Amino acid sequence: MKADDPKAFAATRWTLVRRASGKSTEARDALAELCAASYEPVRAFIRTWCRDNGRADDLTQDFFAEILGHRGVSGANPERGKFRTFLLGAVKHFLSRVREKERARKRGGGQTPEPLDAAHDIEDSCLPPDAAFDRQWALALIARTLQSLDAHAAREGKTAQFAVLRDWLSGEASKPQSAAAAELGMTEAAVKVAVHRWRLRFRSELRRELEATLDSSESADAELRHLLASLS
Repeated sequence: MKADDPKAFAATRWTLVRRASGKSTEARDALAELCAASYEPVRAFIRTWCRDNGRADDLTQDFFAEILGHRGVSGANPERGKFRTFLLGAVKHFLSRVREKERARKRGGGQTPEPLDAAHDIEDSCLPPDAAFDRQWALALIARTLQSLDAHAAREGKTAQFAVLRDWLSGEASKPQSAAAAELGMTEAAVKVAVHRWRLRFRSELRRELEATLDSSESADAELRHLLASLS
């Protein structure tokens, strides 16, 4: 279950959480979208707690299988705040139950699986678990935003332009804008204007994606600052 379907990135919205309640086909589809969009942040958190990366991946699958199977997201409530906070709490509760089961097996003389602590050899292993989760949440938010802009570019017939200029939105540009101008057959001044417009759209879409995960009473600005800080 990976979040590589653009439709899945439209998830993590409170409207989708509401749709995910119940046993209808629509509810099941909504719940599957929520799980797909949240997969990477959850896996990042679990992998900071588990020494064995393969087992961490298995636990991630188990967590989402549990949600898809019977638990669902019935405890999620927009009046209680961020969906990010709800999901992080659910993962912590899941790992707590896993740990208790392992301790019970140890007391009973059975074999104990690899303990849930001190992860290593993974990208986020140097971060505290909550920070690793937030970092991946921020990366997923940016990925959703870029995919939304890519679809917007396609509708406007600007797919090639966006493919060249998107690096200036994510801060990964490794060439001067003059090179982009030559590649696109545009003047450098026109490229600067296009980059500026794409940046405005990026910020607007980023905020829209962010607000979809928040209670209306919360500050999108504060949440954005928190998530961007998690990337630094």
